[in-house]
Amino acid sequence: MACAFLSLGSNLGDRLGHLSEAVRQLRERGVTPRRASSVYETAPVGRTEQPAFLNAVIEVETDLEPLALLAQTQAVENALGRRRVLRWGPRTLDIDILLYDDCRIDLPELQVPHPRMHERRFVLLPLVELQPDVVIPGIGPARACLDALDPQTQPARCLGAFPWP
Repeated sequence: MACAFLSLGSNLGDRLGHLSEAVRQLRERGVTPRRASSVYETAPVGRTEQPAFLNAVIEVETDLEPLALLAQTQAVENALGRRRVLRWGPRTLDIDILLYDDCRIDLPELQVPHPRMHERRFVLLPLVELQPDVVIPGIGPARACLDALDPQTQPARCLGAFPWP
């Protein structure tokens, strides 16, 4: 059984509902949620002229290999109305595989650890909340990455507990 950390984000429609429904659908697809961070509201990165995101990180266990896990996360995104029109554009749901055990994967369709996770407060804040001593393979402690970010340029507001389905 593999342990993975997934980042969830939504900035369209029922944002909180999309996060909760994503966990429910992942469970139906062989991905067992174990713990969830709080939910954070964050400003968009990249294309900044869009609604704020709700973000969280969940720890999961699965028998799925990394590419099969990616296929299931994308199926859940699609089921919840994700349309890939603009890079970094608005979306009903975004699920990223941040970490998969201690693996390092570099394929065209999947990179683990997620290649920009160490630069993003909306990923690091909930990840460190869940697993304070987590180390990003090839990068270092997630807490050190978080501490290096300027909180003024990447503000995040905690909204409370994750809404388990």
